[in-house]
Order: sequence, then C-alpha cells, then structure tokens
Amino acid sequence: MTSRSDPAPPVAKLPFHDRSPFLAIPFLSLLATVSALAYLAGLWRDWPALRLITKPIPILCLLLWVLSGARDRYARFIAAGLAFSMAGDVMLEFPRLFVAGLGAFLCAHISYTGAFLADSRQLRPLRALPFVAWLGLVYTKLRPGLGDITVPVTVYVAAIGIMMWRAAARVGHSGRSRRDEWLALLGAILFGMSDTLIGLDRFHAPIPGVRYPIILLYWAGQLGISSGGPVSNRSPR
Repeated sequence: MTSRSDPAPPVAKLPFHDRSPFLAIPFLSLLATVSALAYLAGLWRDWPALRLITKPIPILCLLLWVLSGARDRYARFIAAGLAFSMAGDVMLEFPRLFVAGLGAFLCAHISYTGAFLADSRQLRPLRALPFVAWLGLVYTKLRPGLGDITVPVTVYVAAIGIMMWRAAARVGHSGRSRRDEWLALLGAILFGMSDTLIGLDRFHAPIPGVRYPIILLYWAGQLGISSGGPVSNRSPR
C-alpha cells in the first residue's frame, strides 16, 4: 500500500507519433478547422483580406502542436518547415511575391528533407524513380511557360522531388514499416500533388476551381508530414 506521503506517479505522455493533433490539443484543432473553413469562404466569395488573415492559421496550429511534443531533430526540422510554409502562405497571396513565396516553400522542403534524413540516411535510389517520372512529366508541361523564372522553378521541382524520395526511403528503414513513416510519405505526396496543380494552373493552362483542391491537398500534406515523427531519438540508419 502506498503511503500518503508518496508522490503521485507522473502521467505518461504519448509518444510524438501517437499524438493526433485533433485529440492532443482540442483548441488548436478547433482553431485550425474554423480558419480553414473561413479561408475556403474567402476563396468562394473572393475576399482577399479574409484569405490573407486565415490562410496561415492552420499551419500555425500544426507548428504549435509540433513544438508542444517531441524535442528531437525530426520535430525541430518539421517546425522549421512549418514556419517557412507560413511565410510562403502569406507571400503567395500577393502575386508580385510569387518568387519569394517559392523561396519560402523551397526552404520548407529542405527542412522536411532534413527531418527525413535525421531519421534515416539509407539511399534506396529505386524509390526515387516514381517521383523522377512524375516530376519529369510535369516539368515538360511547365517548361515552355516558365520564362524568366525557369531557374527558381527548376530548383524547386528538384527540391520537392528529393523531399518525396527521402520520405519514401525512410519507410521500413528499421526493418519494418511504421505508421508514422507512411503518414509522412502520404503527406509528402499530397504536398507534391498540391504543388503540381499550382504549376500546371499557373504555367501550363488555367484549371477552373483548382484553388480548392490545391489548398486541401496542401493542408492534408502538412498534417501527414507533421504527424510522421519517429518513435524515439534513434541514430540515423
């Protein structure tokens, strides 16, 4: 029997990869949902001010959730990527800042690649092939319309391809695949799909109503990447 003077046992915290952002911090989940709906309303009604105010809030909520969890290198890289993404979200609401926004998201992809490399450095080049084929096909569609921004867009396409490859290379690196690894890979692919739609709409041919799937895929991708933290602080393998 435990005496009254014995301290109460500490409450165990869920591992980072087991903490759903929609369960761990209800306030942030509600704020993210309301702001996302408000942004979609801003798209529908064409209210630029509402879009500008609400667009970065879902990513801010993810950033706060990540910072409230693990303190490993993966989480730090993911937090940096989310911060860069927030900056890019704001910049892309101003057409004249498109290249600056592209630079912010380039930094986000580099950060996410750093997170995946912090968990696994296995090369696995065959897993890069689907992304090379995907982005190579898309680039052939974009190239004629790039004009003066050919170089930054080319660098960006390469960066997102590397990010998706590293997410894929991480799956199963410890001997068996884990749920968090698949979540991060799914998130990376959804992010890539969102960027593909942006590129095709802007540099190939306009796609009616494309801004809705762009933002929904983007948010889902960021959620997957943010939820894909490793179980523990292992040395990269």
